[in-house]
Amino acid sequence: MFDTQTHKDNAVESKATKIECRDCQVYYGDTHAIKDVNVDIEDKTVTAFIGPSGCGKSTFLRCLNRMNDTIDIARVMGSFKLDGEEIYDKRVDPVQLRAKVGMVFQKPNPFPKSIYDNVAYGPRIHGLARNKADLDEIVEKSLRRGAIWDEVKDRLDAPGTGLSGGQQQRLCIARAVATEPEVLLMDEPCSALDPIATAQVEELIDELRQRYSVVIVTHSMQQAARVSQKTAFFHLGNLVEFGETGQIFTNPEDPRTESYITGRIG
Repeated sequence: MFDTQTHKDNAVESKATKIECRDCQVYYGDTHAIKDVNVDIEDKTVTAFIGPSGCGKSTFLRCLNRMNDTIDIARVMGSFKLDGEEIYDKRVDPVQLRAKVGMVFQKPNPFPKSIYDNVAYGPRIHGLARNKADLDEIVEKSLRRGAIWDEVKDRLDAPGTGLSGGQQQRLCIARAVATEPEVLLMDEPCSALDPIATAQVEELIDELRQRYSVVIVTHSMQQAARVSQKTAFFHLGNLVEFGETGQIFTNPEDPRTESYITGRIG
């Protein structure tokens, strides 16, 4: 079924908890989209959310940096703690939170600005650079972390929108890491990319987990098996099963997980 050899770090050592979620519910109007989810997301680990379309995985991901706040009919309940602090506390500024919990979307969405300004935007608005030299350093470091520096270093003034799809997505990853986040959320970051660009982004995700807690929503079970150490399976708004990726794919405990992985549901 899955070649577990492709899965890195099968024997995952336990890491510190980065985000702790308890009794989490999300409603869109009267629709109960997320039901009683409890999960601990570890630091410096890639956690994959898998499940059929409409199962709630992207909705839950968006809870982790309060992106659901932007939807009028969405109500989020329960406890979401980042490093022990409640992210839905009224004193928490969502803009500051999103600097700490970066996000990369399904479709590459560079700003209509130069490559340089795409990456410099976040550090500028959060006051992370004292001068132009600082900003130059942050931009270069971020583009290196996004594994795209060598391809763009001679054309930083060119528009980000002029890059290929795969390059745009790596630029968006560089933009997300420029504010020195601690968590990186990725909502199907490869679904609009070709296989070569997908492989480059997957390789990059594996490097990024040395530094960040990475949470990825993916439709591709093969991708989850390749890039993640932990996997959460969602079905109809419920978190059905959560554990080490190797175990979820080879020896799931819940029959619904097995049905999804073997293609009987989904």
